[in-house]
Amino acid sequence: MIDVIRLKDANYDENPKLRHILSRSVGLNAEILSKVDSIIQAIKERGDEALLDFTARFDGVQLTPETIRVEPALIDELASKVDGEVIDAMREAIHNIRVYHEHQLTGDWEIERNNGVRLGQRVRPLAIVGLYVPGGSAAYPSTVMMNAIPALVAGVRRIVVVTPPAQFQQNPIIAAVLKELGLYEVYLIGGAQAVAALAYGTDTVPRVDKIVGPGNQYVAAAKKLVFGDVDIDSIAGPSEIVVVADETARPDFVAADMLSQAEHSEDAAGILITNSEKLAEAVREEIIRQTETLPRRKIIERSLEDYGAIFITGSIDEACALADRMAPEHVEVITADSEADSAKIHNAGAIFVGAFSPEPVGDYFAGTNHVLPTGGTARFSSALGVYDFLKKTSIVRYTEAELVRTAASIDKLARAEGFDAHARSAMIRLKSSGS
Repeated sequence: MIDVIRLKDANYDENPKLRHILSRSVGLNAEILSKVDSIIQAIKERGDEALLDFTARFDGVQLTPETIRVEPALIDELASKVDGEVIDAMREAIHNIRVYHEHQLTGDWEIERNNGVRLGQRVRPLAIVGLYVPGGSAAYPSTVMMNAIPALVAGVRRIVVVTPPAQFQQNPIIAAVLKELGLYEVYLIGGAQAVAALAYGTDTVPRVDKIVGPGNQYVAAAKKLVFGDVDIDSIAGPSEIVVVADETARPDFVAADMLSQAEHSEDAAGILITNSEKLAEAVREEIIRQTETLPRRKIIERSLEDYGAIFITGSIDEACALADRMAPEHVEVITADSEADSAKIHNAGAIFVGAFSPEPVGDYFAGTNHVLPTGGTARFSSALGVYDFLKKTSIVRYTEAELVRTAASIDKLARAEGFDAHARSAMIRLKSSGS
């Protein structure tokens, strides 16, 4: 079910299972991209007409321009069906997420240089953001919170929600979280056509500045193709967790945490890296035992067979180095000195320190964002945050005295690049100043 692999002398490149795990990708093949591109072009050319045609074809729902948008009363009605204890938990989670993200806020700044020159940066929120809420058999209110709250904290004035028609009616918890967040602009559209509508606008659906939120391969392909005309959060790959643990870790804890990611999908990855042979074997046995009682057993077994592994290294330092090299979405560190060992890992979407910081606390409740870089992209990217919904504008206030002093240098640099008009733009002002 899951391989136990002993790595020798940290020679990781020779291990085929590790290479296989690292080779995972979003899987946007040429056929999918071509199909999605035709959908996008149709939305650009025919707007609402194409949007309604695709909704009827792919979702089996007949809508009109008047019924694409959800009535606010329906949101309230559906939200009222959700258990009160779930609402209470949701409100506490929203509070935690908001508090954490408020610390990411940044404001305008200015410095003064020579001759009264003032340089600065102006920070403003995006005006309008589109949030994609995926369909399928499950509802993900936590993802709505993780995408919407940073935007709200940033000061985004308008958040437009799109979601497949069946999803919204079948899962009132989505309406509940939208009500709690005050998001009442909701359109019953999904798939690549919804992404295209947000990117380019139709008579009914507004054009947005940025699109966030997960989806299937068609949604991911659409986000990839519209990027540049509109901003996006990322092209998310399969979920993954790497647990770094030593002989002090409880095998049942480690196994449960690996399974928490393996149940996402067949291409998710649950990985343990340890220096303990005893722990490795105990975790393997726990995984087999715990999997037997889980509803998503078939998905888990396929995930662990293809992309799961228990790697045994020579030391915890080697284990940390391997985790760092993998740059995964989630890293848990459960060792005798979790604080010190976690500090050795620089490339990860999120790091969970200690035996009582399981990854699901980050998914739902702690307040940190669970929209994280996957597939090794934590080497250069970060969790979704308030900063993703802010734009920064440079402000330049030059003075005549400083331009007189520096114009010759500007002239030389501009002419060195072959831009005489640039040079003239600076030099012409010397004539007017009498210099």
